[in-house]
Amino acid sequence: MQKKLLAVAVAGALGAPAAALAQTSTVQIYGTMYVEYAFADQGSAPGPTFFERSDVDLLQTPGSNIGFKGEEKLGGGLSAWFQCESTADPRGQSQDGWCSRNSALGMKGGFGNLFIGSWDTPFKRTMGPGQVGANDTGIWGSSFLLTAGSTTTGLGGTTNALTRGTFRRRQNTSINYDSPRFGGFQVMAAYTAAQSATATLDGANNNKPRVMSLGAQYSAGPIYVAGGYEIHDEFHTFPGAGGVPVVAGSPRDGDDKGWHIAAAYTWGPVRFGGIYTRQKFETGTVAAPTDSKVSAWHLGVDWKIVGPHGLRAGYTKAGDMKGTPGAVAIAGSGATRPAVPAAGLPNDTSADLWQIRYVYTFSKRTEFNFGFVKLDNDGGATYSLGGLTGGVAAMAPGTNQDAWAASLRHRF
Repeated sequence: MQKKLLAVAVAGALGAPAAALAQTSTVQIYGTMYVEYAFADQGSAPGPTFFERSDVDLLQTPGSNIGFKGEEKLGGGLSAWFQCESTADPRGQSQDGWCSRNSALGMKGGFGNLFIGSWDTPFKRTMGPGQVGANDTGIWGSSFLLTAGSTTTGLGGTTNALTRGTFRRRQNTSINYDSPRFGGFQVMAAYTAAQSATATLDGANNNKPRVMSLGAQYSAGPIYVAGGYEIHDEFHTFPGAGGVPVVAGSPRDGDDKGWHIAAAYTWGPVRFGGIYTRQKFETGTVAAPTDSKVSAWHLGVDWKIVGPHGLRAGYTKAGDMKGTPGAVAIAGSGATRPAVPAAGLPNDTSADLWQIRYVYTFSKRTEFNFGFVKLDNDGGATYSLGGLTGGVAAMAPGTNQDAWAASLRHRF
């Protein structure tokens, strides 16, 4: 009997700390389940060489996630917090793993919020509220025209070449700071660690690629105004003659830069929004450096008509590529920016996206959408609707696409 009582006492003593920790825990579970089903006409190649791409129906889940977050009050207005957010694909197709989305460990207080992890850059966060009438990715997405895609990105190796065109990034290995809010105004900054340099020599090309991102926003009442600036430092190597890297000390590393302004305004049941962005890419060689640049913009409206019924519409345009004639195409995560046409050739590398959809809101957490989206490429452009990525090799310049789609979103 005494042995039994002793065992119970020991078990209680060992379990007490865990029980106390559980009682003071602030961990929350949250997430979004989203599915969209679309039937898309992938278009046909214009001109004398005719071919028809297959019509396709596709099921996508962009933005679906599940997360865990918590905060501990440390006294004096100081708190420690964490967040681990992962992709949650109800199709069972994506296996990105734990903490694959916005995830970090941080400290916050009267000084602001300082955190380290994988997080949306200030450039991306300040752009989002202006993207009224469109989603970020998926069939309703407009980021492939605005920023050549939107995705989680790393640094080093071939990563830069695969995503250098993407200016809407959830950036790995980032050190982030958000200031306190001053009457609706806030500034944000992010900077990446140079851990990709552990396997390089000091004289090597692109040995310390970094992303540096800044954002500022003002939000008060019906008004939202923001701007962002971002540098992708040492994302391009200027090779020497015959492709041989230049010697240490010579100018050899190219940078990509982008900026944007975004705004939104709510007037009764209607919200208007817009974005203008410009990105520049350095390419070429030391002897013959080149560059390309592109401007893109978006306008949209979200109208809560009456009761649960609403309407969303948007127009997005990627302008012609400009810069050094013949500057190469730039790959992004959701689109490839076209090459700048050679001197004397017409510059028809722009694209236009229209979308409109009916919205039925079941509750604050659940909504249904149904509508139509259309993409028109100029003769030298090869953009694709979100989810229909085919690349330059699989899609002729000037191919147009459209789709009917329905989607359902539930937040918890």
